[in-house]
Amino acid sequence: MKVSAGFSLVELMVVILTASILMAVGVPSYRYVTNSNRLSAEVNALLGDLQFARSEAIKEGQSVTVCPSIDQATCAAGSTTWHTGWIVLANTGNPPVATVLRVQQQFANAKDTFAAAQSVTSISFNREGFAAGQPTPLAGFVMIKLTTQPDTPQWRRCVEVGLGGSLTTERPGQGNCT
Repeated sequence: MKVSAGFSLVELMVVILTASILMAVGVPSYRYVTNSNRLSAEVNALLGDLQFARSEAIKEGQSVTVCPSIDQATCAAGSTTWHTGWIVLANTGNPPVATVLRVQQQFANAKDTFAAAQSVTSISFNREGFAAGQPTPLAGFVMIKLTTQPDTPQWRRCVEVGLGGSLTTERPGQGNCT
């Protein structure tokens, strides 16, 4: 009696077909999850630094500013794009001297872009925790939108800074995020 070891061609084709179906279903879902998690982490980094700036302004009783930065030492003059990184600055002393409290490096994924609406180039918190965008937005809030390429609403995230100091993250269809 002859015993054969291995797989038949039919068994091998069934396994390949099953693996192909699982890959066809799983890969798009995995892509959504990884993109969504990356964007959430980037938005939460900005939100965390804005919350830190607000708490430092209240704690120290002085103005603290968050602004886009290219060199991670000074504010990028006139820039409304935050994906190149940003810094948190405290204005201390008399005359005021800007001290860097926190630094966020440029995003690792070059397809992700953070852009502030209303041409806002920085956000400052005063000693009471109230926010002010530069220039002052007329809408009563500052919106910073994170998008990726391709720009699809499911991957878009927004950080809204109310002039009263409130900070929220949103997805399209929530609040003022579009």
